[in-house]
Amino acid sequence: MTENSITTPVGILLLTHGRLGEALLECARHVMCGQIPEQLAILSAGQDEPVDDVENRARQLLLTLDQGAGVLVLTDLLGATPARVATRLIEPGRVEALSGVSLPMLLRAINYRAKPLADVAKKALLAGTECTLAMTADVPR
Repeated sequence: MTENSITTPVGILLLTHGRLGEALLECARHVMCGQIPEQLAILSAGQDEPVDDVENRARQLLLTLDQGAGVLVLTDLLGATPARVATRLIEPGRVEALSGVSLPMLLRAINYRAKPLADVAKKALLAGTECTLAMTADVPR
């Protein structure tokens, strides 16, 4: 691959409860001055919506999001419907999933999406832990 070659970016699916995915995307858009990638989609799991229905909609989105580099699924609460669906979608090397999505995780996934899927997942996961800190009044203002 030459230095000027274009790599296919990893797709990102925000699979969350209610409007959390929309809120995270709007915050990311604000932080990134409107620069949000095309291969990013939001799927909200409705209250009491059957898991199979959510899974079917998610699989349809994966078809459009995966341009050859795979898809990272970011979900909110481990054990709930979005995370259960995400678990069903996992195909190592093609579809990876992380729970506990946060704005730092999403931003890291967006910023590193030109890397291989495993690296994007690792960077996003690290953001979830590295950016979670107890703040004190000693932080410079």
